[in-house]
Amino acid sequence: MLPENLNHHAVAAALAGRYGEAIVGGHDDKGELTLFIAPASIVEVCRFLKADQQFNRLSGITGVDWWPDAPRFEVVYLLHSIPKNQRLRLKCRVGEGEEIESVTSVWRAANWYERETFDLFGIQFRNHPDLRRIMMPADWEGHPLRKDYPVHGHKYSYQNE
Repeated sequence: MLPENLNHHAVAAALAGRYGEAIVGGHDDKGELTLFIAPASIVEVCRFLKADQQFNRLSGITGVDWWPDAPRFEVVYLLHSIPKNQRLRLKCRVGEGEEIESVTSVWRAANWYERETFDLFGIQFRNHPDLRRIMMPADWEGHPLRKDYPVHGHKYSYQNE
C-alpha cells in the first residue's frame, strides 16, 4: 500500500494503481523517491516500470547487510528514466538463505549487477542465467561485504595461480 505522503509522485501513484499490494512502504527524501517492494513482485513491478513508466535504464543493483536484523538483506535497484530524467530506487528485504527472482528478463544489464551482489553478499537470484562469482576467485570462501565477514578476511592460497 502506497503511503499517503507519496501520492503526489506520478510514478508511485501509477504503480500503486496497478500493483498496490506489491508496495510495502516508501519515502521521499530530498526529492529522491524510494519504494519498498514485496520480493515476490519485483519482476512484474520492474516490467511495469520499464514498459509503462519509461524506466528504460537499470543503473545498478546492490545489497545492504542489516545483520543482526531480520530479514538480513536488502536488495536495492537503481532505476533511471532517460526520457523523463527521473530516478527511482526500489528496495526488497530478503532473509538469509532466501532467493529473489532475477530481473535479467527485464534488463540484460542486471546480469552483472546481480552476479556482483551474489558474490559480495551471497544473495541468491532465482532464474539468473549464469549466477557465479564475478569479482572473487571461484573457490573463495564467504562473501566479503557481509557484516559478519572476518575483518582480515579468510586465509586464501594463491597456489592455483
